[in-house]
Amino acid sequence: MEKHFTDSRVKGVSTGTTILAAVFDGGVVIGSDSRASIGGEYVSSKTINKVIQVHDRIFCCMAGSLADAQAVTKTAKFQLSFHSIQMESPPLVISAASVLKQLCYNNKEELQAGFITAGWDKKKGPQVYVVSLGGMLISQPVTIGGSGSTYIYGYVDAKYKVNMTREECLQFATNALALAMGRDNVSGGVANLVVITEEGVEHIVIPGDKLPRFSDE
Repeated sequence: MEKHFTDSRVKGVSTGTTILAAVFDGGVVIGSDSRASIGGEYVSSKTINKVIQVHDRIFCCMAGSLADAQAVTKTAKFQLSFHSIQMESPPLVISAASVLKQLCYNNKEELQAGFITAGWDKKKGPQVYVVSLGGMLISQPVTIGGSGSTYIYGYVDAKYKVNMTREECLQFATNALALAMGRDNVSGGVANLVVITEEGVEHIVIPGDKLPRFSDE
């Protein structure tokens, strides 16, 4: 009888998700879908929060192995809290991204997770950083990730503009997530969005049935 192997060592760890972050004039929007899947075939949860707060005005989105990503963000939160106490000031966004980068690089043989880090600080204002598998760190004004991102590169390239208003950026992020969730079978649920500015942080949750529709899906 032919044997069918289904564990993650044979099939690989599912990276089903859609995550994004974009800088606007005075702040940044970071967001994701909320679906978690096992092996890309079984939806284990529709309400996973993939937008994690690592400090007051710094958030990160995770893609890849959920267990790996949660372990990394938990360690990063501890290190940033300790760093803030030592420096007697909030950490910079680049500091948070660098902590994630170092954790990913030091454990690159074991981890299967990537991150988008976004936030606001007094030195550079709103910023977005990408920490990829293996620990590469780059800065970008807008970035997307996860399996759903393959469906929206054209939309992001065409619609993102430098110095957008808060409302324009929120609509851009909402539309991008809706398009990805409509096409990618392992992205879905609700859209979790966080707006980060000098004034503070705003959490926005958009239910799946309230997202924009671009076709008769």
